[in-house]
Amino acid sequence: MNPSKEIQLEMLRRMVRIREFEMATMDVFKRGQIKGAATLYIGQEASAVGICLALQDDDLITGTHRSHGHLLAKGAASDRVMAEVFGRETGYCKGRGGSMHVAALEVGCLGATGVVAAGLPIAVGAALGFKMRGEKHVAASFFGEGASNTGNFHESLNMAAIWKLPVIFVLENNRYAVSTRVEQSCPIEDLSVRAVSYGIPGCRVDGFDVLAVYQAAAEAVERARSGEGPTLIVTESYRFDGHYSGEPEVYRSREEVNEYRKKDAIPRFCNHLVENGIASPQELEEVQADIAQEIEAAVTFAKQSPQPESSSAMDYIYA
Repeated sequence: MNPSKEIQLEMLRRMVRIREFEMATMDVFKRGQIKGAATLYIGQEASAVGICLALQDDDLITGTHRSHGHLLAKGAASDRVMAEVFGRETGYCKGRGGSMHVAALEVGCLGATGVVAAGLPIAVGAALGFKMRGEKHVAASFFGEGASNTGNFHESLNMAAIWKLPVIFVLENNRYAVSTRVEQSCPIEDLSVRAVSYGIPGCRVDGFDVLAVYQAAAEAVERARSGEGPTLIVTESYRFDGHYSGEPEVYRSREEVNEYRKKDAIPRFCNHLVENGIASPQELEEVQADIAQEIEAAVTFAKQSPQPESSSAMDYIYA
């Protein structure tokens, strides 16, 4: 599958948007301008973008505590996501979600969650709803390799496989569950073989290659829409930043991080675009400049947006 020039340029725009957004989030976090932790997606941009560009607007996704990238890849507005990170009324959740719990139903984001593996059964439920209503939609759930060791992972894959639900399980293997290396928690190297236990396809792709991720996602989406059931996709990636921004990374060496930085998906894809005549170096610079300006405006928008009124603290709560 050779995606069009327009799709490939959009891949670049979304990857650059995620990178610039996360760099700006790191900056305001270190300045003490936002509260809580900042769990950033820097280095994993190709995974989210490759998956989400294979989906349609009315398909749904669920995320994790590291989901700014998933939201932006699905088409969420950078200013409203940034406002949510700042806890402002103009955010997607009116400041109630914050960095780790953003939902953007307008673009098909059912929600991010700080609870490990909590998004998988939600995606399965959405897919069951699609099947019961006879709708040709697909749900995709993003999660990390640590989540694949939980009951939610196994129960979700089992149920989706039995009922042949239109759901894609996207395991983003960034090598560390907080500070635990994947080799210390998983007895197998290729986590996609876990799909065999449920009789569904599993594939392992280079998470730094947006085209490879897109290809795997497109095949899984087509399979799901045609009623053939779920697929497990493992994107082999790496987070360049710590588990949270500013973390003392005593569990991994700088040499290791620097080796993975050489795989960076964005310059790699830029080289592909130039070498194949899809974009000129000047066009790439224009994309970078446009997105940088967009993110700067998003930070300004968030800072100028109002805080939620204390009198509204009990609003939007359901029991």
